[in-house]
Amino acid sequence: MKFGPVSPREALGATAVHTIRQGALVLKKGTLIGEAEVKALEAAGIPHIVAAKLESGDVPEDEAAAAIAVAVAGPGVRVDRAFTGRANLFAEHAGILVVEKEGIDRLNRIDEAITFATLSAFKPVVPGEMIATVKIIPFAVADTARNAALSIADPSFLRVAPYKVKKVGVISTLLPGLAGKVVEKTLKITQDRLAPAGARIVAERRVPHEQGALAKAIGEVLNDGAELVVVFGASAIADRRDVIPTAVEAVGGRIEHFGMPVDPGNLMLIGTARGQPVIGAPGCARSPKENGFDWVLMRMLAGLPVSRADITGMGVGGLLMEIVTRPQPRDEPPKADGRRVAAVILAAGRSTRMGGPNKLLAEIGGRPLVRIAAEEAIASHAQPVIVVTGHQREQVEAALQGLKIERVHNPNFAEGLSTSLKSGLAAVPNDVDGAIVCLGDMPQVNASLIDRLVGGFDPERGALVVVPISGGKRGNPVVWSRRFFHELGTLEGDVGARHLIGRYPEAVAEVQVTDRAALTDVDTPEAFDQVKAEIERG
Repeated sequence: MKFGPVSPREALGATAVHTIRQGALVLKKGTLIGEAEVKALEAAGIPHIVAAKLESGDVPEDEAAAAIAVAVAGPGVRVDRAFTGRANLFAEHAGILVVEKEGIDRLNRIDEAITFATLSAFKPVVPGEMIATVKIIPFAVADTARNAALSIADPSFLRVAPYKVKKVGVISTLLPGLAGKVVEKTLKITQDRLAPAGARIVAERRVPHEQGALAKAIGEVLNDGAELVVVFGASAIADRRDVIPTAVEAVGGRIEHFGMPVDPGNLMLIGTARGQPVIGAPGCARSPKENGFDWVLMRMLAGLPVSRADITGMGVGGLLMEIVTRPQPRDEPPKADGRRVAAVILAAGRSTRMGGPNKLLAEIGGRPLVRIAAEEAIASHAQPVIVVTGHQREQVEAALQGLKIERVHNPNFAEGLSTSLKSGLAAVPNDVDGAIVCLGDMPQVNASLIDRLVGGFDPERGALVVVPISGGKRGNPVVWSRRFFHELGTLEGDVGARHLIGRYPEAVAEVQVTDRAALTDVDTPEAFDQVKAEIERG
């Protein structure tokens, strides 16, 4: 191929290398220069143009790109018409993209003029999604290079494996403290994951977290026609001798591999039972966010085998995202006396459901509710104690007179609870690791409960959010790691942070409580009278 500056007349039959704009003339890059273009260039007074002209043995860019693209397109792949030296390839149906990396690498090494790029291997794709492109860089390529590429190109280089598995069995093991709504939410998230593959849950069991019950359930869902079994353990798998792997073996199954170099997703187990794949799901699989479970699940839904070698080969690129349970760098090492947790007491509300009076000033045993909340926080290990005021600021502050607290006023209290939460967290000192958010209208929350929750806060072990649970229901107060302060600061309106707890199940630790203190707030006169009677009876 000849390449370089020539006169407009000498450029006849060549291709413009660059776009030319002069006056009314616009000659775009890649234009084949004919007689009309020559005259227009001469009329515009352009003496030279950089052009590329094919010689004997050259293959035009579109022709070469199209030929190579057709040669590498396997089942489930469609090739679009080539243009400007590029032939794009698309998925004909939903499935998993399978690429042959070694072959593609060999093709890309043949000549710098020939390039072949694809999406990531094993990516789930949808019909019509662009999955690869063949691009010829210059305007032509030598036929020897084109022929060399075609000699190794093969349909095995690129294919879309269609989803085959349509029937999935899901088993949840249960332990005291695992709320039913957690299981329900897990099922919904799982069904959402299955939907793009056209799969559905055809059998579901909830059994105690012990080998015999789980083994029986695995057999039952397989009898119900499940082509894939997913087990969500109430407790994470800790060893090949743990409940889930031993239950798989108890039904004659085999464990292929335990563990995964993908984070989140480390505690993944894969195996088979009665010829069908079984996944022991990691805790992060309860979250809709991408994790190692997705990588394995989608391959299995396409009927692709997932071996031990496949799993151990996922480490490069396996650090998927910033997860809340991952330790973070600190400006200073942890203090010798342990983690510091502040108490933030929200006391800015207008008590609209009380029908008039400010409930935080109502007294029980001679003490206003807000003072009770503050004194219990002061008596706990949470320090410092920060009280957020708003409605009737002066009266609330008077009720707190003499207490060792920090006062923060929220001038936007009328806009809702979220504004008080932001004000309180903004006042937490930078060297504090987290905050327990207390409500000023929960007088039965005492220092002992606060200390139990603070004691459950353990970021190094993944306990970044600590919530009390009574009778299967989550309550207040809640301990939040500083990691969440930014997200908490994005809340708006009269809402709390309950939905964030659901968003990060892997970061939540639950503390069982026997009484209903964590569930009882004072919103109505009737509720106040009941709580007052209970407290004053001792």
